[in-house]
Amino acid sequence: MSRKTVQAIVTIVAVLSVPGWAGGEGDLANENAQLKQRVDKLEKQVEQLTDTLGPEIKQALQANADGKKPLWSKLDVQFYGYIKGDASYDNSRTTSGNYIVWADRENTRKNDDEFNLTANQTRLGFLINGPKDNGMETSGKVEIDFYGNYAAENKPKIQMRHAYLQMAWPDSGLSLLAGQTWDVISPLNPSTLNYTVLWDAGNIGYRRPQIRLTKDHMLNGETSLKFQGAIARTVGRDVLGAGATSETGEDAGFPTLQGRVGATFPWLPAGATTVGLSGHIGKEEYDTTAAGDNRDFDSWSVNLDALQPINEWMTLKAEVFKGENLNTYFGGIGQGVRAVKSGGTTTGYDREIESKGGWCALAMGPCDQWRFNVGIGIDDVDADDVNDGDRTLNRAVFGNAIYAFNKHAEVGFELSHWRTDYRGAGDADNVRFQTSLIYKF
Repeated sequence: MSRKTVQAIVTIVAVLSVPGWAGGEGDLANENAQLKQRVDKLEKQVEQLTDTLGPEIKQALQANADGKKPLWSKLDVQFYGYIKGDASYDNSRTTSGNYIVWADRENTRKNDDEFNLTANQTRLGFLINGPKDNGMETSGKVEIDFYGNYAAENKPKIQMRHAYLQMAWPDSGLSLLAGQTWDVISPLNPSTLNYTVLWDAGNIGYRRPQIRLTKDHMLNGETSLKFQGAIARTVGRDVLGAGATSETGEDAGFPTLQGRVGATFPWLPAGATTVGLSGHIGKEEYDTTAAGDNRDFDSWSVNLDALQPINEWMTLKAEVFKGENLNTYFGGIGQGVRAVKSGGTTTGYDREIESKGGWCALAMGPCDQWRFNVGIGIDDVDADDVNDGDRTLNRAVFGNAIYAFNKHAEVGFELSHWRTDYRGAGDADNVRFQTSLIYKF
């Protein structure tokens, strides 16, 4: 409603509210004076009210007064996310505290319990959908949370999770994606309250910049195939040594290649079965000396994923993997290439660290207002590929229950047990209890 319209309404109301409108000339002059005073007063109140509005609302009111339609975007933009508060207790030290990926060695600090409280997993995002034009549909996504590195616990940093655009041609089952999102390999995740969804405990795959091509193909009315291939950034590590510096991923001079073939078909009456075979291959270049002692190390994996509804309220998910140099994929229990050390100082790197493992989880519900999840994961590292004190096995077992107060507010409780083995002394056990309050929007 424009300001002129508001003023007109105020005038009419003021006129009608003045008693004796039909009186004589003397009364009429007096009434006109009273009316003018009331109109002036109401106009000032309207101005004061307008000044309290936000700039966006004032801009929209002005645009409407000028006969223009207020415009934020020509596209369909949807805002979504959740606010999540996590409180957790561990009866041993863990990495990294607010969430757990493994239990720290207990040869020096046995049963050193800890308590953590954070809102860092709070998530904000935008979904953008464009119009269909010449058989092509465009879309995009931007999503962040607050688990950026190296920040004080009460001053978290923003972390970009997803930022990509996608062009799709539905009639041909083809789509092209560019930006950062989940890896093509090992696409499933268990439903945990713990932020790290069994990463470094059997679940590999993360998010990274990529250009991805997807092709969907229907074999018949019930069976479909999905082919995905991606050129992805090789995310390496900063290496310092003997005056040389390098980022091992970019220094390789070549991207990582990822691919997956998936099939969805009927098997059980409860729902379609989906299985996928995926893998990646890439390399890192370690420049460890000023004299140019450069060495390449391969990174590869072969993975199998499966999703199977058991009945209308129960679904089974599972993945297995095997590969080498998987630390940036959350495999190898955070270990990629073995360091050569002399007197406690790293002097070089000599081999890729091999690991294998997997996870499976059962999701149950909803049952009234409850949902339940149980699962297990394991990452088994070749002990011959690591140094004394390094991690050789990481196993996690978890169970959680989530209660929905309504469609927006939830509370969850999760109990998990973690077993981390080390080469040499220091094997560790940890029991973790976590509770989460979540408000979705």
